[in-house]
Amino acid sequence: MDSIIDGVWTVIARWFDSDAEQKVGTTPDYRFSLANERTFLAWLRTGLALLGGGLAVVQFLPPGWLRFALATALLVLGGAVAIRAIDHWTRSERAMRQGRDLPPSRFPAVLALAIAAGAAALLLTVVLTALH
Repeated sequence: MDSIIDGVWTVIARWFDSDAEQKVGTTPDYRFSLANERTFLAWLRTGLALLGGGLAVVQFLPPGWLRFALATALLVLGGAVAIRAIDHWTRSERAMRQGRDLPPSRFPAVLALAIAAGAAALLLTVVLTALH
């Protein structure tokens, strides 16, 4: 368990250690770094939208287990997107500095499936609410 916690703290420390980034490899073309940053910011906007959706579910859907489940899923997913954004940003920056291929990411596909499942659950909620 301690090794897992140490590993998590090592990754988090790497996110905030800009001096370590400057020492790895060579500085990439600034256009690529800025494109990487724009992608990071787009992911953060997605995370914020999911958080806002979670709060909207709590505010506007009728009380019950479905409201709780949807709101919790959206809030957790919003947080996960933010964490994934910074991790992918730092890994991509490091790969560019070292002249390696950019790291692959299956997270967009996972996120799309989660959003589709959430949309289906919301549709079900709307239909069931309308029938009552």
